[in-house]
Amino acid sequence: MTDMGAFREAVTAWAAGAPGDAARHLATLLSVRTVVLLEGPSDAAAVTALAAGRGRNLAAEGVCVLPMGGAMNVGRFTRLLGPPGLGLRLTGLCDEAERPYYARGWERAGAARSVSAGAVHPGFFVCAADLEDELIRAVGVTRVQELVGAEGELRALQTFLRQPPQKGRTSQQQLRRFLGTKKGRKIHYGRVLVEALAPDGVPAPLDGLLTSL
Repeated sequence: MTDMGAFREAVTAWAAGAPGDAARHLATLLSVRTVVLLEGPSDAAAVTALAAGRGRNLAAEGVCVLPMGGAMNVGRFTRLLGPPGLGLRLTGLCDEAERPYYARGWERAGAARSVSAGAVHPGFFVCAADLEDELIRAVGVTRVQELVGAEGELRALQTFLRQPPQKGRTSQQQLRRFLGTKKGRKIHYGRVLVEALAPDGVPAPLDGLLTSL
């Protein structure tokens, strides 16, 4: 069955140098109207989890959540998917340090610049440090530690916290580092932390992104 995953794969292949015919065909077939450009799969997991928690099926709404494999790829994707390419509406979420890449990508592609509430730059949303940092602050350090324990990783966390480099860091910084120490952990906790958020406690960039869709 053709689904949004096939469109993501076709666009990713196109960005890597393959022909764009499959992406163009699927965009029409699936009635894709908006693409959410994200740095990586952990961001995609968080966005998808929040949408599901609010009873939304983004794919059915014609929204493709697309991790690009790094913010430096944003220029290529905006050219392919924005006005120079498929002409789709673009939005996204990025870390503060990566904002210049996104801003340049939007400007060079001539992407629509309608301002959404909470957007730091017209068209996309920016996290203070990164999305994991936003989620840890929103959920709270104590609750995040409880969730790590519930996921069966309390011993791994305790071992990590005993490492000398962690001694000078705050608890929030330690947890943020811990989430990035094992392949797949950031993706997993992207969903776990979003599901633990209070309805009125969703970080502003993430809430603004979903509301804008």
